[in-house]
Parts: sequence; structure tokens; C-alpha cells
Amino acid sequence: MSDVIASSSSLPGVVHPPAISLRDVWPWALFALALLTLLYTVGVEQGATSLTSGNVLHEWMHDGRHLLGFPCH
Repeated sequence: MSDVIASSSSLPGVVHPPAISLRDVWPWALFALALLTLLYTVGVEQGATSLTSGNVLHEWMHDGRHLLGFPCH
């Protein structure tokens, strides 16, 4: 009985996923950060969580807000 248990621990059908290195992940993480920053700037900036003062950024991003469906009026 112990032979059956020992042989079942190394199943031939078990597939282990490859390890993903940090070198492969960092460009995608940087891209995601840039995309989220752009989305924040176009969609949320000049609202309740404004990081800048004035209305200049709102005017620059105005058409982008309409294009992406963000309310701004």
C-alpha cells in the first residue's frame, strides 16, 4: 500500500508553470502605471481628488473626457 502512495506523489501528468522573472514583468508594470496615470489625468483630475490647482488641466483634457465618456459638466 505504501508503494502506491509513494508513486502517486510524482504523477507524470502534473505540469508546473514556468517561473516569471522580474525582468519580464517590469516593462508591463511600467506600462500599466503609465496607463493608469493617463487615465487618472484625463478622467479624474480637477475633481474631488485634484492634485493641481486652476482650470488649465481640465481645459487641456476636455475633449479626451468626452471621448472616453467621463462627465465633466
